[in-house]
Amino acid sequence: MRKLRVGVVGAGRGMSLAAGVGEATGMELVAFAEAQPAARDRAAAALASRGLQVAAYEDYDQLLAHDLDAVILANYFHQHAPLAIKALQAGKHVMSETTACFTLAEGVALVEAVERSGRIYMLAENYPYMIFNQEMRRLFQAGRIGEFTYGEGEYLHPMAADALNRISPGINHWRNWLPATYYCTHSLAPIMYITGTWPVQVNALVIPRSDDDPVTARTARRNDAASLIALRMDNGAVTKLLQVGLRGEGIWVRIHGSRGQMENLRHGDRNLVRVRREQYHEEPSGPVEEVYLPQFPEHHELAAATGHGGGDFFVSYHFAQAIHAGQQPFLDVYRAVAMSAVGIQAYRSALADGNTMAVPDFRQAEVRRQYAQDDWSPDPAQHRPGQPWPSIRGDLQPSAQGLEYARRIWREGGHEQ
Repeated sequence: MRKLRVGVVGAGRGMSLAAGVGEATGMELVAFAEAQPAARDRAAAALASRGLQVAAYEDYDQLLAHDLDAVILANYFHQHAPLAIKALQAGKHVMSETTACFTLAEGVALVEAVERSGRIYMLAENYPYMIFNQEMRRLFQAGRIGEFTYGEGEYLHPMAADALNRISPGINHWRNWLPATYYCTHSLAPIMYITGTWPVQVNALVIPRSDDDPVTARTARRNDAASLIALRMDNGAVTKLLQVGLRGEGIWVRIHGSRGQMENLRHGDRNLVRVRREQYHEEPSGPVEEVYLPQFPEHHELAAATGHGGGDFFVSYHFAQAIHAGQQPFLDVYRAVAMSAVGIQAYRSALADGNTMAVPDFRQAEVRRQYAQDDWSPDPAQHRPGQPWPSIRGDLQPSAQGLEYARRIWREGGHEQ
């Protein structure tokens, strides 16, 4: 098969995703775009050191004018949908980092742009493709667990202040204000991938930052610490999601079914899978409990050498496979927008003290019409009456000491903010 010519947007995370572009995926990195001159130069030098001749652009339109089959979007979290739509209109296939859309109106526009274009769209959500999640999907599809009844997904990623400041330079950087419910795809996507279910309604609560937290006191953060999201899935099952900034770092997925339960381990090697099947009223077909280390179903050595537990390889691999086959991938635009809508609607729920909110199904044109003008957004740079602030406590501002400390780290990294 002809190699797919790929361009990447973003010289930070974008270069990590670009590392998965190669012989095994059938893709070739030919260009990238990065607005920051220093970051653009560093990325170009790094690629040249690997013997790769890759065009470097400052402007996104220049990138789209390059001879490309597809683009990978790794720009800022809240700015993916407009760039995705522009690429689709230019006839390019799109793989977009999370989140797919930042408002429900953007979700409608993105879905309809994919439908009009006939091009492949995939969400670059890598957590479903971690080794333990792929194994749990295999077990579920084999009927070992029965019907899905309850699930839990946790994505907890606390960091030291210096590390947080380095990856979020500027008081208006999205990481400094993103509401705690919005980064929910890492915890939700594995459950949807394993069980094939969809979210239909959401209740959520947000956990404010503690004044005792020495990390917050050294940053420019204006958002809350974490969120707890409860979902009703389309088969009636219940799912609990917990994310982002609580202490106790870890990634954990737990699935309960009518005939068993499975999870990755919380301690030791977290790639280990624990399966428990109390075989009531059944002919025993194995031990009640097993704990073992699975392998990837394919390309084990290649995947194991890439980032995010092999997930970075598989998002690129499945994107290329979808393009070659001419069939939308599992993480298509409809699932991508549904997961993104959970974060949006969960924040609405949290601001209403946990009231139930619908998760709209944009596979249905009549549902899309209801949300086509819904531009509700917590972006403080776009704030106007009727729009929410990024924290449930309102328009928070970093302390003078925190901002001073953050600015010192930003300057050390070459950012004058």
